[in-house]
Amino acid sequence: MKLQKDAIDIGIIAREIEPMLTFYRDVLGLEFEAAIPFPGGGAMHRFKAGDSIVKVIELEPAPEAQAPRGGIRGATGYRYWTIHVENMNDCVEKIGAAGYRIVVPVTEIRPGTSIAIVADPDGNWVELLENS
Repeated sequence: MKLQKDAIDIGIIAREIEPMLTFYRDVLGLEFEAAIPFPGGGAMHRFKAGDSIVKVIELEPAPEAQAPRGGIRGATGYRYWTIHVENMNDCVEKIGAAGYRIVVPVTEIRPGTSIAIVADPDGNWVELLENS
């Protein structure tokens, strides 16, 4: 495999689009890039996270099935993803103050490396990681 980009993009199918857009745009502060029509109905809302793109997608019609909740131990498959940040405490404070669930508070997992895990409005887990 020869990569064309030093990043990985992620697609998240939203149950309700507006709360998800508020979380990723206003609370996490990811830069909005574009909203584009999604093939078959709906729209893809693209946010920049460094060189990665977080694609928050609303489908029309909405899918009937929903991913099981419960984070890491809730099911197999993709259960969380990570954003590397330089201001962990500020991020977690802002997310908590906005009323979102802090699944794992800021925790040093090894010397110089801390994580926190937060849940978006649909219950998807986002890990924040900071190396000092």
